[in-house]
Amino acid sequence: MTYLVRHAHAGNKHHWAGPDHDRPLSVAGQGEARGLLTRLASYPIGRILSGPAIRCQQTVAPLAARHGLRVELTDDLAVEATADQLLVLVSDPALGTAVLCSHGEVIGQVLQQLAAGGLPLADPLRWEKGSTWVLDSKGGVVVGARYLAPLRPPGLARRSEEAVSGGPCSP
Repeated sequence: MTYLVRHAHAGNKHHWAGPDHDRPLSVAGQGEARGLLTRLASYPIGRILSGPAIRCQQTVAPLAARHGLRVELTDDLAVEATADQLLVLVSDPALGTAVLCSHGEVIGQVLQQLAAGGLPLADPLRWEKGSTWVLDSKGGVVVGARYLAPLRPPGLARRSEEAVSGGPCSP
């Protein structure tokens, strides 16, 4: 089982003065990252991999701390990664029960490719910030997928116009 997580909310990239790679989670995003602790509490987690962007690393840091795991960085989860790179990673049986944190652009492409290839989806395609897709695999082939919406603490709800499948999602 693989858990494909879209990084949590990181604020507006146009208001961030530094390199986009260094843009941190917003307060709402920090809440979404903590929400993963509850959302994935009943799932086994053996590894945690993240793209190199700070917002990806911060999204899975609470999970890593809870499970006593280190966050493994890989360019296969970077915003510049291709869907094919991520599909190879997701299909690797040696990955085990791993959380993979990446960006909306790449996750959207992967989900669309899987759906186009006939993968039965338990839910409509969408990839909200802080959300998770649970991918079930057999022999290196993804055979099922279900969506887990992000958990947001009360008072930290944000507008969700970017939550629409593939809508104007910022990386």
